Amino acid sequence: MIRIVIADDQDLIRAGLQAIIDAEPDLEVVGQACDGAEAARVAKSCDADIVLMDIQMPGTDGLAGIAALAESRPETRVIVLTMYDLDDYVFRALKAGASGFLLKTTPPEELTLAIRDIHEGRRIFAPSVTDRLVRSYVSTHDFGRVSSEPLQQLSVREREVFDAIARGMSNAEIGKELFLSEATVKTYVTRILAKLRLRDRVQAVILAYECGAVSDQDR
Repeated sequence: MIRIVIADDQDLIRAGLQAIIDAEPDLEVVGQACDGAEAARVAKSCDADIVLMDIQMPGTDGLAGIAALAESRPETRVIVLTMYDLDDYVFRALKAGASGFLLKTTPPEELTLAIRDIHEGRRIFAPSVTDRLVRSYVSTHDFGRVSSEPLQQLSVREREVFDAIARGMSNAEIGKELFLSEATVKTYVTRILAKLRLRDRVQAVILAYECGAVSDQDR
């Protein structure tokens, strides 16, 4: 059972997230909090595996909460769940120790999948955040000098999915383009990351740039 704390200053948001999580047999909400400091305290007292953390909260905000949690219970992973994917929020949250960054518009099934993935040690980002992280990285690095040989181990369909990931597409968008279900796309993504020994989609996009498989004009 994955133990989860929800940190958000809005009662309605907390109730909605709890309803989504409680519908899953392997997920359990063990606590709630209204600000970052309370989230860190509750997560520690409840031995939480995951904290869903809003950024903008009165009192101690989510960024300070992530930092406090990193000190008091570093084994707990934090998923930032916010309405805003602003650059400042993204980079400060990652620097503080967040393992994922999702928008509150994320579909329920994608949120629960993200919780499981992050619990297993992966990093998960909203597609718009992935794109921003990669663009920031690309702006300070030279590409096209790495061999594309690793990509040759992918099947034709896996390469199509890889190329779509590199263009910043979400699983739903990839499924629509390739006429696949989202569950099938997720299976392909997992298989591709394993074959290429990549941690997450961000690393996949960076590899695509390094191999010359994609450029800014493709995105």
